[in-house]
Amino acid sequence: MSHGIGAGDKIALLYPNGCDWGEAVQCRIKSCIVCKERGREYNLSRFDDIRYTHKAVMTDILPFLKLLISAPGLSAYEGPVARLIEDQWKPLVDEISTSRIGSLHGLKKGGGKSPRPSIMIATHMDAIGLLVTKVEDGFIHLDEIGGIDVRILPGTPVIVHGKQDLPGVIVMPSLKTLPEDARAGAIGLRHLLVDTGLLRSKVASLVRVGDLVSFNTPPIELAGEVISGHSLDNRASVAALTICLEELQIKSHLWDVWAVATAQEEETLGGAATSAFHLNPDLAIAVDVTFAKGPGADSWETFPLGKGITLGWGANLHPYLYKKFKELADKLEIPVAMDITPTHSGTDAYSIQVAREGIPTMLIGIPLRYMHTPVEVVAVKDIQRAGRLLAEFVSGLGMDFVSKISWEDEDAK
Repeated sequence: MSHGIGAGDKIALLYPNGCDWGEAVQCRIKSCIVCKERGREYNLSRFDDIRYTHKAVMTDILPFLKLLISAPGLSAYEGPVARLIEDQWKPLVDEISTSRIGSLHGLKKGGGKSPRPSIMIATHMDAIGLLVTKVEDGFIHLDEIGGIDVRILPGTPVIVHGKQDLPGVIVMPSLKTLPEDARAGAIGLRHLLVDTGLLRSKVASLVRVGDLVSFNTPPIELAGEVISGHSLDNRASVAALTICLEELQIKSHLWDVWAVATAQEEETLGGAATSAFHLNPDLAIAVDVTFAKGPGADSWETFPLGKGITLGWGANLHPYLYKKFKELADKLEIPVAMDITPTHSGTDAYSIQVAREGIPTMLIGIPLRYMHTPVEVVAVKDIQRAGRLLAEFVSGLGMDFVSKISWEDEDAK
C-alpha cells in the first residue's frame, strides 16, 4: 500500500479526546487493508478514510517507556539510560553521537536542498536520585540529586550502585530515638538511612562515599491507560520524541531534525546549553512534564491528566512558535492548553533560548502527577499526542519558515 500500512501493524486511531489502538488485517476483497478496532472496521485503502479518522502508524510505546523508567541514569550519570535510548534511536536516525558531557544527539536528515535549516527537539533523560554521604554501622546516609520531596522517601525501595548493585530500602529511626526538634513534621533527609540487610563489614567493603542511589519502584499500569513509576520526569518526553522519530519514517520533511536526549537538566541545564551551542539549530523545542491536577493541586497552574498537552507561553518562549503550534494542534484536533511561564520555565528551554545569539524556542508540556517522587503518574495518551504534534510540525516546516518569524505578533495567543 502507498501509505506503508501492512497486515499486523498497530494503528493509532487519533480522536479529539484520545487514542485507541487497532490492528491492520488483510481484507478478502481486492487485498485492501482494514483496521479492526472495537468491533468496527475502517478501510485504510482509501485516502479519505485515513484523513478523516486521522490515522497514523505508531508502535506501542509502552514497552520502551517501561524500560526507560526501570533504568538508572541520575543527573550527570546518565549512561545506563542513554544506552537504551541510543539502541532505540539508531534505526530511526541517520547519525548518532554523544556530546562531551553525555547528551545524546540523533540526526535525521531532511529532504530540502543543502544547506538545510535544522530544528532541535530536546528531552532531558536524567533523573533525580540520591548520593551516599557516609557509611556508618552498616547503614548508608544520603543527600539528594535533583531535588526530592523527602516526605515520600521512608519505605522507598532503592538500588545502591556500589562496587555491585545492592537492593535496599530507605528507613527512618524510631521517633523516640530522634532529637526532639526532628520529631514534628516530615523527617529530614539527614535522619534517613538505607538498609541493605548486609553486615556492616560487607556494606563497608561494597559501598563508598559518592556512590549513587536510584529508586527501584517498578512501572505500574494503572486504569485508564495511565502509567506510574519513577523518572517519568522526563522520560515520558523521551518516549514522545521517539514516537515523533517513528512517525517521521513515513512523513517527508525538508529540515534536518536533531533529536537530543539531554544530560544534567535536573542540576545544571548543562546538557541543553552545550548541545544548543554545538548543534546551532535554527529553531528548538523543549519537551518536558508539567503539573497535572491531583490531590492538593487544582489551581490554574495545573492541567487535567489525559486531557491534552500544554504549550508554553512566556518570556522564555517565542510567541510566533506558540501561534503555529496552537494552529496546528487545532487543525489536528489535539487538545492543548496554555501553560503560562512568566519568567524562567525551569526547563531546558531556558538554556537553549539564550545559546549563541539566541534560538527561537518552544516548550511542550506533558501533564504529570506527583512530580519528583518515585510514583510519578502520566497518561499514555498525552505522550502519544505530544509525539504526533512534534512530527506534524516538523513535516510542515517550509524552507522559508525562519524568515517569517517575528516577535511583533499581537494575535499570537
